[in-house]
Amino acid sequence: MYITEEHELIRQTVRDFAEREIRPRAKELDEKAEFSVELTRMMGELGLFGMYISPEYGGQGLDTLSYIIAVEEISRVDGSQGATLAAHNSLGVGPLYYYGTKEQKEKYLPQLCTGEALWGFGLTEPDAGSDSRGSKTKAVKEGKEWVINGSKIFITNASSSISVGSTVQTVTGIDEKGEKEFTNFIVPRNTPGFRAVSMHGKMMWRASDTAELYFDDCRIPEENMLGGVGEGSKIMLQTLDSGRLSIAAMGLGNAQGAFELAMQYAKERKQFGKPIIKFQVTAFKLADMAVKIEHARALLYKACWLKDNHQPFAMYSAMAKLYCSEIAKQVSDEALQIHGGYGLMKDYDIERFYRDQRLLQIGEGTSEIQRLVISRYIGC
Repeated sequence: MYITEEHELIRQTVRDFAEREIRPRAKELDEKAEFSVELTRMMGELGLFGMYISPEYGGQGLDTLSYIIAVEEISRVDGSQGATLAAHNSLGVGPLYYYGTKEQKEKYLPQLCTGEALWGFGLTEPDAGSDSRGSKTKAVKEGKEWVINGSKIFITNASSSISVGSTVQTVTGIDEKGEKEFTNFIVPRNTPGFRAVSMHGKMMWRASDTAELYFDDCRIPEENMLGGVGEGSKIMLQTLDSGRLSIAAMGLGNAQGAFELAMQYAKERKQFGKPIIKFQVTAFKLADMAVKIEHARALLYKACWLKDNHQPFAMYSAMAKLYCSEIAKQVSDEALQIHGGYGLMKDYDIERFYRDQRLLQIGEGTSEIQRLVISRYIGC
């Protein structure tokens, strides 16, 4: 219903690239916890950054589903590279494209659509995760500048050698209801008072770039405001609605990759004189995994179709993010079980897939928050 020949061509092109260029390097990059500028640039050369951005600003002008299929196929091979692609497109480029002025778009988007530069989205803070309104990072207006003080944490694509800046949500006052007023700012990497520090020791996505951001009397010109004063929450929530689709795609890709690893292993591993895939207990596990993956794909693609056809999609985006991340957990767990003891060894890729899926139930809104969002849409 949703897939065209062009979509399938994109899938095959990205799959071939991921198998040829990413899979041979994924294990080593994970072990070294090393972000790959080379692979990022190669993904840019393939046209995977700014896929849905208008050609006017250097993008491909494709639909949401094309982009989501690309994230799915990269994540089918490596969650770290999938995270780089998803975060840059959805959280980095998205807010600039949808809410930036023409001048802001012309200044930043062309370089962000090539893979030569990355951009972050500073929302999460040490004391503000699921409760985003708990943010403490403040911006105070002084003349024609805004002065930012505070910090952010767990920000993707903000500290690598090719990261050139971040969009940052700040508290700029109190509204008429007595609640915090949020405003977003564009903060280039070289701004005095702004530091991006790489985070290490991660369990998952070890080859992606994750950073802490620090703002110490960081002065931003007023033309760097993204949207208007007090529009930060609206921009953030609408950005997350779209971003959930990419996290769902990562979950779907992880599940597909884990399933394929389990299938391959079950055909090769012999016990009691025959391949374990011939045992009903293994075959039924694989059958259940296949059903879950197809359900997840149908739900995610429907959400993309709704977005591309300008219909309400936020509820389905939350559903897709919830379900795809949950089935990634279930499928990778069963895939590891099929591998037995070997699945616990780093020599086998399923060990990395099992670790990488764990963030999917946390990032861009936990599974608990997704259920809260969905419950409100259905009238609970």
